[in-house]
Amino acid sequence: MSLVPQKRKTSTQEKYQCPICGNLDPTYIGIRNNHPYCRRCISFRGLEASEDYQICDKADYFLNYELTKEQKILSDRLVDNYRHKINSLVKAVCGSGKTEIVFAVISYALKNKHRVGFTVPRRDVIAELYLRFKEVFKNNKVAVLYGGHTSIIEADLICLTTHQLFRYDQYFDLLIIDEIDAFPYHDNEVLEAFFQRAVKGTYIMLSATPSEKVLKKFQKKGMALLELNKRFHGYPLPVPEVIIRKSFLQYFELIKQLKDFVSRSKPVFIFCPTIDMCEETFSFINKFISGGNYVHSKKSDRSEVIEDFRKGKYKFLVTTAVLERGVTIKGLQVIIFHADNVIYDSHALIQISGRVGRKKESPTGKVIYICGEITPEINKSIKEIKHANESL
Repeated sequence: MSLVPQKRKTSTQEKYQCPICGNLDPTYIGIRNNHPYCRRCISFRGLEASEDYQICDKADYFLNYELTKEQKILSDRLVDNYRHKINSLVKAVCGSGKTEIVFAVISYALKNKHRVGFTVPRRDVIAELYLRFKEVFKNNKVAVLYGGHTSIIEADLICLTTHQLFRYDQYFDLLIIDEIDAFPYHDNEVLEAFFQRAVKGTYIMLSATPSEKVLKKFQKKGMALLELNKRFHGYPLPVPEVIIRKSFLQYFELIKQLKDFVSRSKPVFIFCPTIDMCEETFSFINKFISGGNYVHSKKSDRSEVIEDFRKGKYKFLVTTAVLERGVTIKGLQVIIFHADNVIYDSHALIQISGRVGRKKESPTGKVIYICGEITPEINKSIKEIKHANESL
């Protein structure tokens, strides 16, 4: 039993609900100058958007290719759902082109001078998507917000990380969120509250691997669940090859597989579960194979390294989950090292596998799981990939 006196919660703390994240737990409520505040989201403070910005209604979008039949059907459905104020979830396999199917509904909303936002959990992904939206919506002002890059918060189309949604209170007529299953958004009550608070009208969720909880929600009346199980180029998802090796032999299997890819001039991502393992694995590989590099969330020059990899400067990259999503490299091959690690659930394994074969010019490739044993999550990922391929 603790002898330290516990500070009793006041009635103000017990009744207070945070207007930003919706928190009701008095444990996270403090009192300053006789006013309550929320500790759970206190770091999210800054300039908030106003209603002053005038939307440009010239919102034609420009694509130098045609949508597939399946993409066009879903694109039309999303416009119709938006017109009827129906929230939608798009479950689409990796590489199916789910970003393309929201262009029409964004255009429709902007032409009606509605406020539109597109959000994802990770800054690297939103920075890349911003460039894409800027190219597609040439006549519109497109802004991008992420940590350290928040000077412009109002535009026709706002691209932002989920962390930046706190700036928008009942603001968006249309809010689209991609990668709802990704860290740090997934199961984050604060970020989920920011999303709900930012929506004034209708929202669209996009994911290759939505949770059962989310799927059940969108199977209810008044919600729409749309599925796209075909990649835009018509080729199947790569089915991973599992290689089981014990202990240190996994490292030599990694060298063997990597040498094969490098000898055939195939660019390679090697995924590792943790930052320490990423750096250790790169050091080991470097003793046998030169011409590579490594990236993770704490590496300050990772953007430059990734860009150099795109340009062909490096033959391979050892990486953590930082490259799990939003990356498209022609001819890419993938090795998931220690694929039996607990950090890799089936969703993560599927997402990583989906990095392969994303380009029409090189729609095939290999995914290799190197592990000590086959886990239920490994089995589940392979089963789901094969199930998606059956619908082709």
